[in-house]
Amino acid sequence: MNIIIVEDDHKISQFVTSGLKQEGHQVDTAFDGRSGLDLLRQKQYDLLILDLMLPQLDGLSVLKILKQENISLPVLILSAKQSVDDKVEGLNMGADDYLVKPFSFSELNARINALSRRKIEAVKESQYLNIGDLILDRYSRRVSGAGKTIELQSKEFSLLELFLKNKDRVLSKNIILDRIWNIDFDPQTNVVDVLVCRLRNKLERATSKRYISTIRGMGYVLNNEESN
Repeated sequence: MNIIIVEDDHKISQFVTSGLKQEGHQVDTAFDGRSGLDLLRQKQYDLLILDLMLPQLDGLSVLKILKQENISLPVLILSAKQSVDDKVEGLNMGADDYLVKPFSFSELNARINALSRRKIEAVKESQYLNIGDLILDRYSRRVSGAGKTIELQSKEFSLLELFLKNKDRVLSKNIILDRIWNIDFDPQTNVVDVLVCRLRNKLERATSKRYISTIRGMGYVLNNEESN
């Protein structure tokens, strides 16, 4: 992995750098937030190890700017700040993990390996999901069918993505509620029916195919028209 360490404590930086190089990683270092940000703008890294209390530009400000500039990479915070509020703030600003100083290199290395596995799994997810000529692009959040662009609202897109990940599988209302709205099933609500109906109508108008079927008493299923 190509790793950047932004840490103003030279002893800690040297300790971490030495250990990571022994593990076979390429490592760059910066000792203040501004220099670290400049490196991140110039070069692509697989992981950022970031202190919070940095000169010139603190760690949270670095995270904020990375988000504003769409520079995306896993971030592991190293900090002497150990309160729950500090950890929550760091994670909410976009960090993926938080390790309190002092720490052992073995724990740091285990956290890095976990983040690496997580990144690999994320890459495995295909950019495109499709059934027949109905195609969903997860990166650009575009949908097309029969060669036409299909304009979907956010929850319609999320619902179609859920259906495409579960082709030929009946999805109950409570599953859809949980995945799309993150709420418990309320047998009196019709939000699922309304959303499914809206999505189904848009797909049919664009493709002249009926991809989503209602399975009475069970839920909904997405499959090819020939299977309906």
